[in-house]
Amino acid sequence: MAYWLVKSEPSAYSWEQLEKDKQTVWSGVRNYAARLHLRAMKKGDEVFFYHSNEGTDIVGIAKVIKEAYHDPTTEDDRWVAVDLKVHKKLKKPVTLDTIKKDKRLGDMALVRIGRLSVQPVADKEWKTIMELAGE
Repeated sequence: MAYWLVKSEPSAYSWEQLEKDKQTVWSGVRNYAARLHLRAMKKGDEVFFYHSNEGTDIVGIAKVIKEAYHDPTTEDDRWVAVDLKVHKKLKKPVTLDTIKKDKRLGDMALVRIGRLSVQPVADKEWKTIMELAGE
């Protein structure tokens, strides 16, 4: 199993909305690097849900329930989407500030490539974030 992080502004699509919906199509990604990550996601992979711009913190975990397929928000067949479902809300959110201050997370894509909307998370980074979240 691999680990990932997806970003969404709460005003566009929040963790609370995902909890209400139970699952969602993760679509509308128009970045080539992020597209590669979406294509690499496998059913059962776990995904940190990160609130960007408005809050800047990891708030929950989703799971991939459907692997990459044509993004229904475009006719361009180069773009893909995946389906995610709620797994669990973190006991306490992990802020970007906390992540940046933790030397163990210095190489994390969220720190190095902050604007990337879909990114991989290394096993050791996942464990560290879970520790910081009280999990």
